[in-house]
Amino acid sequence: MFSPEITNMIVMGTLTTLYMTLFSTLFGYLFGLPLGILLTISDKDGIKPNPVLFRVLDVIVNIGRSIPFLILLILIIPFTRLIVGTSTGATATIVPLTVAAIPFIARLVESSLREVDPGVIEAARSMGAKTSTIVFKVLLVEARTSLIVGMTIALGTILGYSAMAGVVGGGGLGDIAIRYGYYRYETDIMIVTVVLLVVLVQILQMIGMILSVKLDKRK
Repeated sequence: MFSPEITNMIVMGTLTTLYMTLFSTLFGYLFGLPLGILLTISDKDGIKPNPVLFRVLDVIVNIGRSIPFLILLILIIPFTRLIVGTSTGATATIVPLTVAAIPFIARLVESSLREVDPGVIEAARSMGAKTSTIVFKVLLVEARTSLIVGMTIALGTILGYSAMAGVVGGGGLGDIAIRYGYYRYETDIMIVTVVLLVVLVQILQMIGMILSVKLDKRK
């Protein structure tokens, strides 16, 4: 059995991991959702084609998704310090997690919005609906089930990223796994952290699936 200190550390590590994951996802969607919408509507088949804007955003998103998270984590250390005053700890880790999440979320949103039936969009346009109305009352509403599934995928991915941040003292379960499982060879603690990470992903995925089913108007 683990000592009370170890147990408390694992509990706090779990809460810290959830804190980093949820807030990074929230901030990621604050920027990634509008970016995904812009990518969708500015495409050549979008409701407001703009080849130049689409190409610029597409390149930015592709570059953002091409950089491995560990490299990004180190690359933007000066920016992280500028934002939160430090480059270590849970709060500091939210910065690179958010930066990594934005292009990933933008692609998920773009993919979801492209699934909307073009006939529904054309019907709205024929009735004189403005671009903003089509986006908020047609695209986002019609794609809500897919958007929830995408959010579930994003949460699982960002949670995995948060564990990687433990390599540079990011806090959470990843940090515990590195400090105790790797440096101190305490395999039992590392196994517990891995199991908890898997459980957290499964719980988040289950919640996301339940929400997507409830919001699916086809059911």
